[in-house]
Order: sequence, then structure tokens, then C-alpha cells
Amino acid sequence: MEKKNEFNSKAGFILAAAGSSIGLGNLWSFPYKASQNGGAAFVFAYIISVIILGSILAIAEIYIGKRSRANPITSYKKISKYLGWVGVVGIFTAFIITCYYIVLGGYTIKYTVNSFSDNSNILESFSGSIWQVILFTAIFIGLSLVVVSLGVKNGIEKSSKILMPALIVILIGVVIYCLTLGEGVKEGLNYYLNPDFKALGFKGILAAMSQAFFSLSVGAGSLITYGSYTGKDIRVGKSVLWIAFFDTLVAFLAGLAIFPSIYHYQAETGIALQNNGIVLLFSSMPIVFSSLGTFGKVISFFFFGMVSIAAITSVISLLEVVAQYLIQRHHLKRKIVCMVIAIISLVISIPIGMSLGFSLNNEPYLLIDGKNLLEIIDLMVNSVFIPANALLASIAIGWLLYKDKKKRFSFKYLSENLEEDGLKLGKFRYIFAFMIKYIIPILVIVIEVIGIIDIVFPLSGSSRSFSLTGLIIELIAFIIIGICMFLFFVFLKDKDTGTNDSEYQTTDEISNDNKL
Repeated sequence: MEKKNEFNSKAGFILAAAGSSIGLGNLWSFPYKASQNGGAAFVFAYIISVIILGSILAIAEIYIGKRSRANPITSYKKISKYLGWVGVVGIFTAFIITCYYIVLGGYTIKYTVNSFSDNSNILESFSGSIWQVILFTAIFIGLSLVVVSLGVKNGIEKSSKILMPALIVILIGVVIYCLTLGEGVKEGLNYYLNPDFKALGFKGILAAMSQAFFSLSVGAGSLITYGSYTGKDIRVGKSVLWIAFFDTLVAFLAGLAIFPSIYHYQAETGIALQNNGIVLLFSSMPIVFSSLGTFGKVISFFFFGMVSIAAITSVISLLEVVAQYLIQRHHLKRKIVCMVIAIISLVISIPIGMSLGFSLNNEPYLLIDGKNLLEIIDLMVNSVFIPANALLASIAIGWLLYKDKKKRFSFKYLSENLEEDGLKLGKFRYIFAFMIKYIIPILVIVIEVIGIIDIVFPLSGSSRSFSLTGLIIELIAFIIIGICMFLFFVFLKDKDTGTNDSEYQTTDEISNDNKL
């Protein structure tokens, strides 16, 4: 049987997986965290965290998909028939992230096409115009839909080979321009990269670990899905090194563009701009570009074009997670499945977009305890869903994959079996086995527990206070996980949930087979 839907090359897989990892968090979260936690000291801690935490989990998730050649639910069922619910949580996580990520993606499209007008003061008016937000969200999801509907080889891989190099080239060009602005550039670089290990501290190390953990796209099902489409010639370990390299490079370069330009504007005008979050990207940076005259509009176009690319490559990986399962489980045609997912995501995104607009315009509607719906869902995802998925992936590989009770505590036994099963990591296999079995679960639990504490008992000045809203948010997240478990054990545990081979049959041939 001809294999119609898998990565055709190593480069295609690496660029697609890197695109999944590189998103808006690289462009506003990493630079800000670096500037607030010791600059170059944070960058160093981040790189170490990528090596000992992010890359280990990325290898584990890609391998889970690669060994099963199936969607996340079937992948976990092939480890243990009782683990398929983890795949259900992963698919739900990918879907719910899509629903709010496309809103921000719509913002990036709006700012790109509006670059030759004036983006410096449109945040409040655009975010407050629900019909504009819906329109540009629809455009964004439409662009992503076209890619995913063409499949892995003809859509995701081919687009990644174009979009990812374009993203890096544009970003390097923007960085070079921003570094030559003159006054204020040196101060911006000093703010961003001045190494201060005292400022790093335990809090900074934890921030670096968290950033590395979330940045590589672990815990959302996309690496399992992409891993399932890899051939035997694609080496997981080497691929993850390249994925981590590109992800870190983009995050680092983003700071080299953002802070010199912001400090240049401050030196020229004496006005300080906010340098974190959505306001950094959609208010502060447009003000900077507007101050640079005609050429600033060109830079704005390329900058937001680059941001749009980062958002699209992330969303297509999330859409593929959901699409893959529905196609394989129900033998549906890819284009129809993708269209349905896109429409449902767009409908759910409408109240999220409205809530964000009300928040940015200081209006009370669709806000819960001052938080917009995007923030609330993002809190659930980052504090519960993603860490839980990553923790269970490490436990699945480290403790449940091989069932010899006499050797269950031996990481050497694990490494040898992984090597025999095709996970070729060389001498690194012992380190990987030891880390995934003993260290990674502990680190992920620490990240999840501290993340939950920060939401339920947020810092207020130098002390913490109890947040009932935070507690409710976390309880809802765990209830959703419970619902995913219930749905799996009642409806999916003993059913065929599909593999890549069944996806290859979801064409007109299967209709002809059914007629026969």
C-alpha cells in the first residue's frame, strides 16, 4: 500500500516540528523573562533547561508517536490499553489552544496588512470591533486550514520548508536593522543581556525551566502526531537537537530586535513603553515602528509577517492533532474534517475574542475577576493540561512501556530496550533513560505544583493571597481531565481508534471497498 501521508525528508520533519515549537511565546515571553531574570544568565539557564528537560520530553513524545504510527489515543493505548485517556487530554489540549491562538493569529494578520497605514494606535479600536476580529481570525484559520487540508507531505512539510526559512531570514533582517538604530541600542542590549547571576536566583532558574518546558511544544499532542509521520531514516535525537536549536535561536533573536528598538524610542522621546505580553507586541512595537517613518512601515510589515508565520506554523500543528484522530478513527476525508474543525474553532473563538477586546478596552463584559477568557484558558492549559500530558508521557516511557517487574527500576534495562526498538541515541541513551525515568517526572511535578500555587495563591506585593477564582480555574481544569478519562473508558477503551495505515485508506478507495 502506498504511504500517502508522512514526512518525505528529515529537513521537512525538523522544520515542521520547529515551526510547531516556535510561536508567539518565543517573541514576547522569552525576551521579557530574560530581561527580568539576569539577562545572559537566564539565557544560559534556559539552554541548560532545554537540554535536560525540554529536549528529553520532546524525544519521548516524538518516539511515542513514531513507535505506534498513530494518533495520540492509539499511541498511548499501544503502551497500555488503560492509557488512551492521556491521548484524549492531549487532543483536547490541542483543540482548546487552537480556539484562542487563532484570535491572536488574527491580530498578527491585521497588523501585517495594516503596516503601511499606522498600527501605533489601533489596538483598542481593532480589539473592540468584534466583526473585524472575527474577519481576521477567519482569514488566519483559513490560511492554516489550507495547509492542513493538503496533508503532511503536501501541506505541512512543503509549507514548513518555505515558511520556516522565511521566518528566520526576516527575523535576522529585522534584528540587523534594529541594532543599527543608534541612540538607546546599547542600553536595550544591556537591559536584555547583562549577565547577572544574582538576579537569576531560584526564581529565574524556575522561569527558565518553565520556558524551556513550554517552548518546545511538549504536552499538546503535536510532537506525538508529527512523530507518527516520521520514517525509519529520521533519527529522533538528532532531530530534537535541531528543533531545540531553531526554537532557541528565534527566541534569542526576538529579544535582539525588541529591546534595542524600544530603548531607541525611549531615548528619542523620553517615553517608556511596556515590554511584556500582548501590549508589547501589538502596542509598544507598532509605536516604535511608527516613529521610524516610511522605512519603519516596511520593517513593521516584515516584523508582523514574521510573527504571522510563527503563529501559523504553530496552529497547523495543533489542527493536525485533532484532524489526525478524527480521520483515523472515523475514516473521514481530510478536507471535510479540517473544514469542520476550523468552523467549530472559529465559533468558539468569538467569545474569546470579544472578551480580549473588552479587557484591552477596560470594559467589564465577559471578564471573570478581571481576567479575559483567553487568559483563563491559557492558565488552565499552561498550569494543568500541558504539564499533566508531559508528566504522563515521561511515566509512560519510563515506567510502563516495558513490563519486566524484576527490572522495572533499572534505567539500563530501559535504555537497552529503547535501543532495540529503534530509538537510536548512542551513548546518550543511558542519560535519556535515567532522566525520563527518575528526574523528568520530579521536575515536571515541581513546575506544575508551583504553577498551580501561583494561580491559587498569587503574589500580592511580597506576600501571597488566596484567590477563589484561581482555585475555581484549576478545579475546572482537573474536572475536564476527569471528563476526558470518563469518555475514554466508556466509549473508546475497547474500540479501534485508528492508525496511520487506516488514514491512508480514507480516500475514494475505501468507498469502493465498502460498496464491494
